[in-house]
Formats: sequence, C-alpha cells, structure tokens
Amino acid sequence: MQASLDALHETYMTHKQRRVNIVPFKFDTPSPDDMVSAGLKSFKHVRKVNAEAPSIDSVDIAGKKVMDDHDLVTQDAHTDPSSSAKLDELGGNGSSVDVHIQNKTPVLDDELQHLSLEGKPKNIKAKIKKPVSVSQYKAEPWMLQGEDQKMPRQLNLAIVGHVDSGKSTLCGRLLHALGRISKKQMHKNEKEAKEKGKGSFAYAWAMDESAEERARGVTMTVGVAYFDTENYQVVLLDSPGHKDFVPNMISGATQSDAAVLVVDASVGSFESGMGVNGIGQTKEHAQLIRSFGVENLIVAVNKMDSVEYSKERFSFVKSQLGMYLRSCGYKESAISWVPLSAMNNENLVTVASDTRLSSWYDGNCLLKAIDSLAPPRRDVSKPLRLPICDVVSSHMLGQVAVCGKVATGAIRSDSKVLVMPSGELATVRIIERDSSRLNLARAGDNIAIGLQGIDPIHVTSGGVLCHPDYPVSVASSLELKILVLDITVPILVGLQFELHIHHAKVSASLVKILSLLDQKTGKASAKKPRMLTARQAAIIEVKLEREVCVEEFSALKALGRAFLRSQGITVAVGVVTRVPEQVQV
Repeated sequence: MQASLDALHETYMTHKQRRVNIVPFKFDTPSPDDMVSAGLKSFKHVRKVNAEAPSIDSVDIAGKKVMDDHDLVTQDAHTDPSSSAKLDELGGNGSSVDVHIQNKTPVLDDELQHLSLEGKPKNIKAKIKKPVSVSQYKAEPWMLQGEDQKMPRQLNLAIVGHVDSGKSTLCGRLLHALGRISKKQMHKNEKEAKEKGKGSFAYAWAMDESAEERARGVTMTVGVAYFDTENYQVVLLDSPGHKDFVPNMISGATQSDAAVLVVDASVGSFESGMGVNGIGQTKEHAQLIRSFGVENLIVAVNKMDSVEYSKERFSFVKSQLGMYLRSCGYKESAISWVPLSAMNNENLVTVASDTRLSSWYDGNCLLKAIDSLAPPRRDVSKPLRLPICDVVSSHMLGQVAVCGKVATGAIRSDSKVLVMPSGELATVRIIERDSSRLNLARAGDNIAIGLQGIDPIHVTSGGVLCHPDYPVSVASSLELKILVLDITVPILVGLQFELHIHHAKVSASLVKILSLLDQKTGKASAKKPRMLTARQAAIIEVKLEREVCVEEFSALKALGRAFLRSQGITVAVGVVTRVPEQVQV
C-alpha cells in the first residue's frame, strides 16, 4: 500500500476540506503532534492491522489518505481490488465516504501506535537467556590463576561503633602513621579544623571529606581508604555511628570480612554506647556486624588516656561488652581486645610507649591485631555475583561505573556481564582497585568497574552484576527466618518496615507470621502466632514494594541476609529461607 507525504497532510484535514487535487504543504495546518493525537484517537477501536502494510518510512508519493471521525481510508490512482474486503475486516464503515475512497486499506494504525518523538523506547528490557542451573557451572581457568596472583590478599575491614567513640580519628591517625596521608594534606586539615573551632577533628577529616560531615562533626556515609600490612591489602570502611545513619552503615559494612568495634572507655560514654541511658549503637552495631557474617572482631577500647590507662576500667569494659558479644554469637577465641588512644597514637601502629599502659598490657597493637586476623574464605567456584554498592562516574572509569565487593566468581576486562534487575547486558571496560588498574578481580575483591554499552538508567545501587548465563533471582516477596532484637513494641502482621538486603533498601510489609521457632532446636514451637516479642525467632512472609535481587541464604550467604528496621531502629535480623515468587525479567 503506497501513500505520499502530501496524503498525510490530506489525511488529517476535515471531510469538508478534502479535495481531489493535491496541494503543497501549508504551515497553517495542524502540527505533527496534533496529527498523531488525532490519528490515535480516531483509531482507538481498530487494533488489527494488515501485516503486509509498509512501514511509515517507505511511504511513496503516489497516493493520499483520508481520515474523518470514524474512518481512515486511502485514495490512489491505482486501486487494489482486495482493499474493500480488508477494510471490512478491520471494521471500516464505507457508507460515510465516497465509494471509490473505500477501495483502500488503513495502514497507519500500526505506525501511529509506535510513532514516538523520543529517541529511545521506554520500559523495554533486554531478552536474557533462560537461566541455567548453577550446578552446571564450572569456573574457567583464568578465574583460578592469573598474572596478578602475587598481589596481597584483600581484607575488607569495617570500623563500627557508637557515635563519638573516635572511629574517624582512629582511621585518620592510622592512615597518617602509615604514610597514606601526606604532610601537606594533614597540615591543611589541621588549619581548616582550627579555623572552624574543631582542632581535634583534624585526623577525622581525613575520612570525613564532605562539607556537611565536617560542619556537623559526624560521619554520615561510609568512607573508604586503603593501606597495606604484611599479609593484607586492607580496605578500610569507616562507618557512621549516629543512629540516623545506620542504614548507610548497613549498606557499606555489609561488604566486610572482619570488623573493628571502637568503644569509648571514658566514664559515661561507654555506658551510653551500651544503651544504659537509652538506645546505644555499640550493641546495635555489634549485632549487625555479626549478622553480616563477620566472625572475627577486634574491640578497640579507645580514649584510654581519659581514664589514665586504667587496667580496672579496661577490665570492666571487657567484661560488660564481652558478655553481650557472646550472646550475639561471637566466639571468645575470635575476639581481640586492644586498649589504645587514637589521638595520642598509643598502641596504634607500634607497641605502647606510655608506661601506664605498657606496665600491664603486652598484647598486639592495633595494626598487628589486624594483620593477625584469619584469612577470609573466598568462593570462585560459583557464578559471578557483584552487589552494586554505589553508582559513580569519573574521567578514568567513564560515565557508567559501579563499586562493590565481588561476592562470588570472578570478573575481567572486556567480558560481558548481566546487570540485574534490569536484565541489560554490558561490557566491562575497566577494573580498578585503589586507583590501580586490574585485568581481573576475584571473589572478595572490593573494586570499581567501568561499564559500556548500557544506559545509566539501568544501573542502580542495590542491583547485582551477574554471569550472563546465570542471572540472580529477582523477587517481590520473601520467606524469612528472623531473630527479633530487644524491642519494646511487639511486631504484628501488617507492620510496615524498611528491609535491607546487601545494598538494596526497600519498603516492605509483614504478610504472615508462619511459626515461632525454638532457638535451641530450631524447630517450630507454635503455628501462626498473633505477634512477635523481643528475642523470639520466627518464620515470616514479607511483601516488598518493588522487586530486589536476592538469593536463598543456603545458596549464597552474601545475598541472603536481611535486616528489618522500623521507626529508626533495627527490630530484627534474619536470612532468606525461600523465594516464593520470582519476577520474570
């Protein structure tokens, strides 16, 4: 079926304006937007279109089309005998137009339905291959060995603790002592801190770089820094301690292999962190870090100078906090206790020089305790899973780049990855670790990746980079096994809360409480209880506001841990036991 551009003009003229002779285009006619709008409105009852109709790009200048309120027909010098039948099939009404005009088939419906003034279609997802069973996956040789095998093993170390316990100062002091902060930068920090009346924050500003963090005097986001020990290349994750920023702490510290829990030894401050006079983040952070799967913990008892390096005060802190840590599931053999003063650089990178401390403490300094941590387990035998912690852009990495820790598998430059939950494919352009370019990265490496061949709108924090043949599960409802924390208000069905899974954060609601669990045996002790109270374990079903990338805990621990927060506090921690519904991407 052929038509002309002049016919398009004629098509959208009223019936009275229609005439046989074709006239040149006039600028007082309806705009293209009006044409499309009128065409769509007139053809809303016509859905079936002749499959052999030419596209709008192939329209010829041989004929013209006519449209009134109910009909779209074509007038051409060479009529098609079959066009009347086609018009009847499409529900056309030939009684309102001349007989010779009925001899053409409407062909613009399909084109109008797909006509768009935008450069690219919306809500169109890539077609991905049908998932292959993970049991069929076999790691390739390059994943197991490579030219960068001699590089130090990476250790992701979270620094956590109550607000104002000295975490950022400890990090800044440590980095400065190890030569990771230049004298010029340190002098600049000291000068700016004094000008703002915060001279003691100079070392903290090595980690707290944003203007808002410096103005408020608190860490708000997870700061990242690097330093080397004899056995590890350490990725330092300085986490916020204020209760308002616990979600940021969860998102960042969930990457950790081990942790340093910083507590303030001064009288009143330690008790505040333990929640004696309210809700303290020392307990909450200790519980969360254990829920992340962290087994090895260093307790840095900071500000010992404020209590004259008292052995009795250190013993009191150790006994009070140690009891709680054991209740969280930490083993005594996996906890190291280090008394120190970050501000005075005592027992930080070298053994204590102050005789008030060295007279009774002969253990490791903080740096030696970090270097003595047990090596974390890595798994390259499973398909690639890299939860996206943050989406960035830079001159080196490009316009689309992501940061995160490789949970399982391996990744290398120029390889294809599947970005979930969007289901879009991308190519790995560049891999960086501590501003150094790598050819590949394996499970456990905390890296930045530059991507190409994908629109930035498809890459979001909380997503996951996957092996193209083995996509991660995407779900909008979950079955969880949870442990309720020390709450004062019972948990009821219908509770609205914030669910954290790796770096994803989504609003959710409690749909069902399936059963209570006996914490000693793990077996169900009651079916469908009405509510949950403090320190109870249960199986629940939750409904998510949107889909998230998730795996059952038994399949992949890093993507199977969940944290429930409501009204600014963490009310429960748990694991994903079943994915009842998977969203098809």
